Amino acid sequence: MAAITESQALEVLKSVRYPGFSRDIVSFGLVKGVRIDGNAITVQMSLATNDPKVPQAIKDDSERLLGAIPGISSVRVLIDIQVPAQGSGAATSATQIDGVKHVIAIASGKGGVGKSTVAANLAVALDQTGARIGLCDCDLYGPSMGLMFDVHDRPMATEQNVILPITRHGVKLMSMGFLLDDDAPAILRGPMVTRYTQQFLRQVDWGGLDFLVLDLPPGTGDIQLTIVQTVALAGAIIVTTPQEVALVDARKAASMFARVNVTVLGLIENMSYFVCPKDNTRYDIFGRGGGEKEAKRLGVPLLGQVPIDIPTRECGDRGKPIAISDKKNPASLVFAQIARTLREFLPL
Repeated sequence: MAAITESQALEVLKSVRYPGFSRDIVSFGLVKGVRIDGNAITVQMSLATNDPKVPQAIKDDSERLLGAIPGISSVRVLIDIQVPAQGSGAATSATQIDGVKHVIAIASGKGGVGKSTVAANLAVALDQTGARIGLCDCDLYGPSMGLMFDVHDRPMATEQNVILPITRHGVKLMSMGFLLDDDAPAILRGPMVTRYTQQFLRQVDWGGLDFLVLDLPPGTGDIQLTIVQTVALAGAIIVTTPQEVALVDARKAASMFARVNVTVLGLIENMSYFVCPKDNTRYDIFGRGGGEKEAKRLGVPLLGQVPIDIPTRECGDRGKPIAISDKKNPASLVFAQIARTLREFLPL
């Protein structure tokens, strides 16, 4: 009879913290399998790092805790180390990106809340404050910045294999969509996701930026883990809509950043309301006040309430974000205010 079950072993491993973070290795998704054979336990893990001290510390702590379980005679912890891709010799253990002053992650707990629209317009609005801006589309499976910025070119690379970002509307851009045909899916497994993410962050010539905006995929998966493990973030912004189903997932995203000691700069309530162009009647399509209440609950600022309107959608589809197409549009005014607030939060 086994002295311990797989679920019990996982509970024990939840006491092992990732070095330098408050989050445990199980919630980080590093544990890929647990095999129990009588009184022997074998644990398979996978992580991306180029610091040999990190896997050694995880291995030692895991073996110590599992070995302390009564009746366990043998513990093996096997770690598959995926060395992150590097650009220009940059280090990749929660370090600054070379030539970038502030890195801001735009995140959401679920899809469909307009996170990419927010990221695109916020990048343009920050550029309009006089800051030097880059935007990295980290949603490898659903890249959308090619459409939102009307980019149809493929990025070039230098002889040193450094990728040159494409510039539109004053913003330096990189996206998986630039590397794929319009109808081609990105079919990637975990290790490849990590490599591409690191390549976009470390092997692109981002030099000379005040802000690099990261458009993250929805949820709390491998890409988010790779970024918080290796990039020193100035903070994260959570995008939600007012209804409870979105707010529940926004809490999960905020909780993830809190666990890895990343500051949540604030919350943006997108699709906050709709004003009928015929009679100026306001309709709270997704409810009202949800973002404000959630921001108070999380103890973070409500950075802005962005209305939903037809011009914002049309401009996104045309590849010219509303923040640059019509600076007097109500949504543009909100993005401009958010950009000014961020400049106050993160002075250059």
